Amino acid sequence: MELRHLRYFCVVAEELNLTAAAERLHMSQPPLSRQIKQLEQEVGAELFERGPRGLRLTATGQFFHQHALQILEKVDATLEATRRLARSRRVMFGIGFVPSVFYGQLPLLVRELRQKDNVELTLAELTTVQQIQALKAGRIDLGFGRLRIDDPDVEQESLFDEPLMAALPAGHPLEGSEPSLEALARYPLILFPAKPRPSMADMVLGLFRRHGLKVDVVQEANELQTALGLVASEIGITLVPEQVMRVKREGIVYAYLADKSITSPVLCSRRRGETPSPLMREADAILEVLVENRRSGRYP
Repeated sequence: MELRHLRYFCVVAEELNLTAAAERLHMSQPPLSRQIKQLEQEVGAELFERGPRGLRLTATGQFFHQHALQILEKVDATLEATRRLARSRRVMFGIGFVPSVFYGQLPLLVRELRQKDNVELTLAELTTVQQIQALKAGRIDLGFGRLRIDDPDVEQESLFDEPLMAALPAGHPLEGSEPSLEALARYPLILFPAKPRPSMADMVLGLFRRHGLKVDVVQEANELQTALGLVASEIGITLVPEQVMRVKREGIVYAYLADKSITSPVLCSRRRGETPSPLMREADAILEVLVENRRSGRYP
């Protein structure tokens, strides 16, 4: 199936008349009719009902039409953005991130890069596994996550480790204490993200498992903010990296753990063996300052 098939189909779906559609497409009717037939064969379903009064979309055709329009709109928008980028001679630079790293200093890196006139910066919220795939496909240039992934085409640098904290409903019995994992395991646990896996959820489950503790997972959420909302609703507790403590949300309190060795890494992922571009070197220099600020406890 080619894009032209989708364009032909959409015009026919709008006109519901092959003669009128062929005129719009500046082609004769017989080849257009053949193209539509070929498309139906490839889809495996009739997209039009043929009658004496002309054409009518089938239910399948209506569904296909909606999605074909979305595809064509996306393609057209991508082409226009690419042409605009070429005209402006701006450099594309993509950053992927997991939400829990975006409450610290990463926004400062984004701010610095956005101020450069020659940079077209794109941001994508991706799990660490998705970041690895996006790096290999060239969709992003840097990824910030927490999961160590062994991939020959990607290198991961540990920027720093930060403490894990318990997010508790306000008024929880453990509020004001530094709970142990044993104490936390007595309460219903909320995990995030629910999918795709592996993810932070598996890190948390592994942490309890390594300490010989069983937990009652009462709910899984796809988004960090959803997990915090569930905590505020007193559905359960969850474990979050220290950066998340900056999220001031009513009904939630945070508690450092008794075991200070329980931490979560912040990892920076890049394509392995690639010669850094001037822009990548600038990003690395900014990142080095931000990481040093984090390690030394200085926050701008």
